[in-house]
Amino acid sequence: MPVKKMQKRLFGTNGVRGVVGKDLTPELVMVIGQSLGSMRKGRIAVGRDTRTSGEMFVRALKAGLLSVGCDVVDCGILPTPALQYIVKGGFAAGAMITASHNPPEYNGVKIIEPDGTEMGDEETVILEDKIFSRAFSVEPWNRTGKETQGPELLSHYITAITGSFSGKPGNGMTVVVDPGSGPACLTTPRILTDLGCRVLTINAIMDGTFPGRLPEPSMEDLKNCAALVTGSGAAFGVAHDGDADRAVFIDENGQFVEENLQFALIARHICRQKQGIVVTPVSTGQVAEDVVNEARSSVEYTPVGSIYVARTMRSLIEQGKPVIFGGEGNGGLIFPEHQFCRDGGMTAAMMVSLLASTGKKLSELVDELPRRTIIKEKIVTQ
Repeated sequence: MPVKKMQKRLFGTNGVRGVVGKDLTPELVMVIGQSLGSMRKGRIAVGRDTRTSGEMFVRALKAGLLSVGCDVVDCGILPTPALQYIVKGGFAAGAMITASHNPPEYNGVKIIEPDGTEMGDEETVILEDKIFSRAFSVEPWNRTGKETQGPELLSHYITAITGSFSGKPGNGMTVVVDPGSGPACLTTPRILTDLGCRVLTINAIMDGTFPGRLPEPSMEDLKNCAALVTGSGAAFGVAHDGDADRAVFIDENGQFVEENLQFALIARHICRQKQGIVVTPVSTGQVAEDVVNEARSSVEYTPVGSIYVARTMRSLIEQGKPVIFGGEGNGGLIFPEHQFCRDGGMTAAMMVSLLASTGKKLSELVDELPRRTIIKEKIVTQ
């Protein structure tokens, strides 16, 4: 089935996304795999979230990659940042089947570069040209790629996070984890347990229909999580989006912590330990800059989009600049000593460390922050 050239770009800031069977088809995903494989010859790691269409699309993706001679390692269901961590361990590229926070009828493809970051604009244009023109060659029968399974690679990601902290900072701490029926079911409860926490879960059975709540962890959809926090006397609750590259928090009183305040809290915590540069988009808000400057550190602003934050962080570090933290005011935080991408599991672990080191309640820490007003609106353009 030929792929029709679209008037607008196929890839957005977070890969290709669309309604299954309408905007995103197995035929298109196979061609994406063939095009990616022709650009990045070598071993390609693939994974998916829990969406019901995920298995169909990952099969199409693998067929495309194998047909152009790439070897494929199927990592199964896992968070996007877990696949990114795996890719930077020695793969030519990665591809994640996910639509992140979108409703269950959506799915998508996110391309990961060898350094674990998302594919940038220039490379995406080259990939799109290949997709639209079919500028690739299918290999003969004796030169197609080989597939292996790599579910054990997920444990490397978990160990990388828990190994970033000394001892068990979560000892005596109860935490509620809401993975939203997504791949964080496999990671965040285990991470926090390994850090010493007593973990209670809600929406922790993987289910691509998302029966408990939608993949976007909004304040309105986290009422059950908040009730479990207050009812259990937990120190906080943490909830993830559909692919667990973001994390949002509920304090011990069941109150939703605004994402820009969450960013400011963790930025302040890191800056008090080590001065340096914090990288964030212009959309994050003034509170972060206030607390970073108070800690005698500085903020570097970028355009909106995690890829711009990650690339700026890496570029500054390559210039010898002391970049210590980055991310967006939407729960997507980047810890450069771990990896250059948003990581919800690492964010949850960092909150445990923050509370343990301060000895304060989450609500008390939020109350210490300066008060600013931020209004976010979506504007639809043609």
